[in-house]
Amino acid sequence: MKLFGIKNCDTVKKARKWLEEAGIDYEFHDFKKDGLSDTQLSQWTDHVGWETLLNRRGTTWRKLPDEVRDNIDAPSAHRIMLEQTSIIKRPVVERAGEVLVGFDAAQWAERFK
Repeated sequence: MKLFGIKNCDTVKKARKWLEEAGIDYEFHDFKKDGLSDTQLSQWTDHVGWETLLNRRGTTWRKLPDEVRDNIDAPSAHRIMLEQTSIIKRPVVERAGEVLVGFDAAQWAERFK
């Protein structure tokens, strides 16, 4: 299992704590520090769609110009997520060919136990 996110993100911290308490081994990839490849982002988009990956609730989204937010589409979302990884909803989990986005303890308990 590989968990992608940003080390200082509160949701990522909760997810990591949950995994550790559940005794589930994982590898952590901080895409703010370690980067994110175009290929990786494309794979996630293929699995869950760009709309799921794009965090429209965060500060990074709110800081985008109105024109960008009002005209967002798959290509522009992809470019923005590569340029500003903070706009990706976190965490992203890859496990056995599956991609999960966000942290929901009940959902994780069903899938990972």
